[in-house]
Amino acid sequence: MSIKVMIVDDSAVMRQVMQELLSGYKDIDVIGTAMDPLLALQKMDRNWPDVIVLDVEMPRMDGITFLRQIMASRPTPVVICSTLTEKGADITLQALAAGAVEVIAKPTAGLRDFLQQSAHELVSAIRTAAQSRPRQGRQPAGGEPQQPGKLTADALLKAPSSLHNQRTTEKIVVLGTSTGGTQALETVLRELGITCPGIAIVQHMPERFTRSFAERLNTLCTIEVREARDGDRILPGLALIAPGGRHMLIKRSGAQYYVEVKDGPLVSRHRPSVDVLFRSAAIQAGSNALGMIMTGMGDDGARGLKEMFDAKARTYAQDEESCVVFGMPKEAIKLGGAEQIIALDAIPAVLMSWR
Repeated sequence: MSIKVMIVDDSAVMRQVMQELLSGYKDIDVIGTAMDPLLALQKMDRNWPDVIVLDVEMPRMDGITFLRQIMASRPTPVVICSTLTEKGADITLQALAAGAVEVIAKPTAGLRDFLQQSAHELVSAIRTAAQSRPRQGRQPAGGEPQQPGKLTADALLKAPSSLHNQRTTEKIVVLGTSTGGTQALETVLRELGITCPGIAIVQHMPERFTRSFAERLNTLCTIEVREARDGDRILPGLALIAPGGRHMLIKRSGAQYYVEVKDGPLVSRHRPSVDVLFRSAAIQAGSNALGMIMTGMGDDGARGLKEMFDAKARTYAQDEESCVVFGMPKEAIKLGGAEQIIALDAIPAVLMSWR
C-alpha cells in the first residue's frame, strides 16, 4: 500500500520538483500540493495524507501554527523542509518541538539540482515518518540520510579488547537516540538535577541544528546543556550533545572522562553515530558507564550497547509504548544489550540514581 503524501510549500518550484521526484517511487503517492496551510487543509479534508511535507515560513499561516493545529486535532507524521540558517534552525526546532518527525535541509539556491541529488534523503525521511507514531507534545527529529555501504564502528576504533574497568569515583552516562529523540531528550533532561552524572548524547540531527538544539534545552533545564567541543570534560550536572556531522567518543585521563569530537565516515549510516559513542564508552569506561538507547529508526547503537553490556556497564532501552519509533531499542534488545527495558518517564530517576 502506497504512502499518501501532501506537499505544503509556498515555492512553486519546490512543489513541482518534489512531486516529480516522488512520482518515481511506487510506494509513494503524492495526493496533493498546496501553497499554504489553509489551502492544504481544504484538500486534506477530502483525502487525508499519511505524511505531510511542510515548509515553515509561508503566507496566511506559518508552518508551526499549522503543525500545532494538526497535532492537536489529528496527529499526522510531518517532514519539515527548512532552510539551514541560524534563524531557520531556531524556527525548525520550534517545529520539532511541536511534533515534526523528520527534518530535510532546503538550500536557498540551486533547489532543483539539490533535490535531484537528495531524492534518497527525502524518500527515506518520508518512509521513516510513515512508520512513526506522532503524538501531541512529542518531537521526533531528523537524522542524516541513510546511505548505501553501511560501515560499523570499526571504521573509527577497534572493538573492545582491553577495558578500563577499574572503579572510579566518576560515573558517566552515554545516551543515543534518533527519530522521536528531541522531545524525549527534553522530557528526560528537564527532570534532572545538578547532581546527576555527566552525560554524553548522540542525537541524529543535521549539522548546524545541534547547537541551536542544545541552546534551547539549556534554557529549559536545571542542568547545563551545550554542544560538545573537542576535549570537554564530562562533569556532573552537564549534558554534552555531539555536533551534527561529527562523531563523539569517550576518552579517559586517570579517573576523569572527556569527549573527543572528530571527523570520519558515516557509521551505521550516521555521523554522529551512537555505535561509536557506545563502543568508546565500553572501552574507556566499562563498569563506570551507563548506556541508554532511546527512540529511533534503524539499528545504530544496538551493537554498541551490547559491547557496553559485555564490558559490565549498566544498560537500558526505552520501551516500545513510549517510543515514537521502536527501531533502535528493539534491535538492542534483540542483541541482548539491554539489561532493563524502561518507559520514558522512568529514565530521569534511573540517571539520577547512577552513582
